[in-house]
Amino acid sequence: MPASTATPPQTSTDAPDAATFRSVLGQVPTAVSVVTAVTPKGPVGVTVGSFTSVSLDPALVVFYGGLHSASAAAVVAAGSFCVNVLSQDQQQVCGAFAGRTGDRFASCTWQPAGNGAPRLDGATAWIECDVEESFPAGDHLAVIGRVRHLSTAWEQGLPLIFHRGRLTRLDPACGRHVPTQRFDWWDA
Repeated sequence: MPASTATPPQTSTDAPDAATFRSVLGQVPTAVSVVTAVTPKGPVGVTVGSFTSVSLDPALVVFYGGLHSASAAAVVAAGSFCVNVLSQDQQQVCGAFAGRTGDRFASCTWQPAGNGAPRLDGATAWIECDVEESFPAGDHLAVIGRVRHLSTAWEQGLPLIFHRGRLTRLDPACGRHVPTQRFDWWDA
């Protein structure tokens, strides 16, 4: 492999400022999801851009909501939730659940999931969970969910993506199927 002529990046022991942190981490695309739950006062939901799997055995996922978010706190108090992975044509749903609007659910139709949480019509996938644990993580609240049921709607198309500070779409013309292999090296 030829040697690179690029200058190596400078390293620093100082913490990055918020703008730099956001700019660099904005290079990591993420699917946009709406986390929903049912409370005694009715359904609640919040848009999250930080959702991922944690463990295969047991099946665990995590999402991060604002530390002082009333919606994230309501999801934890409900004890169960549904992660709705939005499809690329659900930008208005994303905006409704990200804002402080009165009735966020007016932006979409939904059905109760098996655990009662709203399952948003038109999403590409749904993951029903019980709250396993929650804890502060910096300026966010980490909520770990034990997956109880999950499904996908292939006919809904591609997921809505957040990248470089804005909503975007995957380009299906560039998509290729890449065979997956176990990551045995990860456990070594």
